Amino acid sequence: MTSRERMILTLNREVPDRVPATLHQWLPYHLDTYMGGMSDIEAFRAVGLDAAITFYGIADETSQQWKTSHSTLALDAQGEKTRHTIQTPEGELTYVQEANAMTSWMVEPLIKHDEDIFLIKKYRPIPTFRKDLLRKKYEALGDGGIMRTVVWGYQGGCWQDAAELVGTEKLIMATFDNPGWVHELLGILLEQKLEYIDKNLHNLPVDLVETGGGAASNTIISPAMHQEFCLPYDMQMHDALHGLGYKVVYHTCGGMLKIMESLLANGCDASETLSPIDIGGDIRNEDMLSVKKTLGSAKVLIGGIDQLTILPSSEEAIRKEVFDKFEGYGTGGGYIMSASDHFFDLPASQLQIYSDAAKECTYS
Repeated sequence: MTSRERMILTLNREVPDRVPATLHQWLPYHLDTYMGGMSDIEAFRAVGLDAAITFYGIADETSQQWKTSHSTLALDAQGEKTRHTIQTPEGELTYVQEANAMTSWMVEPLIKHDEDIFLIKKYRPIPTFRKDLLRKKYEALGDGGIMRTVVWGYQGGCWQDAAELVGTEKLIMATFDNPGWVHELLGILLEQKLEYIDKNLHNLPVDLVETGGGAASNTIISPAMHQEFCLPYDMQMHDALHGLGYKVVYHTCGGMLKIMESLLANGCDASETLSPIDIGGDIRNEDMLSVKKTLGSAKVLIGGIDQLTILPSSEEAIRKEVFDKFEGYGTGGGYIMSASDHFFDLPASQLQIYSDAAKECTYS
């Protein structure tokens, strides 16, 4: 059975020959530092894992009414700090990001005043998705696995996107101080995401579309807040994606035990990342069967492997992790074993141990 056949069967909640085993994206830093500059497709093949390729590929967000420019504020061996400036007919917006060789992060959000959201609504252009590049990537992937993409934005979900644009703490406080404004912002983001989906995502060779993000996990917001400020917007976006024939995976890199009812209700086809406690989640080994029974009864489960403390450790620990996760989540299929999220410093030999162990997790 090919990797693609194995993963598609699992996404259809059918039983493959063995558990699919993959990673949640290769980062350029790791490919360059530990994989000799391979592409992500080549790296999956090199260590024998089933590929899950996430394609981003959008053109710059710029237009005559949304003119962007960038200036470097600081640059040294540790990384850089960049100010992004957006000129609109009715005012200027700015945000600041920092980046190092591994990743980037927001240090000054774009939305600083309540009225800024109306500049976003009125002037922000919907970017163009590079369909041609996606199709080339899909052809290169072949039967090596599945193709994924994400809904445009700093994050796929509306709430998670808003957290990047406003700042997580400020956004949470606004749900108490000015909930109407929060819903107005979420509505603007939803409208733009739906327009992006309709403009860009018709008839593409995509097997899974990612939405969500860590800011909606129950280690960040309460289940009640998730139900009010995430669920209604997630449902509409997932309906739009289903209308184009795509399966949806909802990404929750953090606690998820207390929001499983919302995850069941939001219309996603798969739920990730099943993050253990040691990497910021809330799932203990003794919780796995409950997650499988509750959430896995209706959704494909993706993730579970501790990529930060287990994959860098001993062969014995890696193999135990693989077999424990297969026993907890894999019964009857419907489980794609995966590193719960990104990793940085990890020799390829450790990934090979993970891959070899997963090949022993067979269905009979």
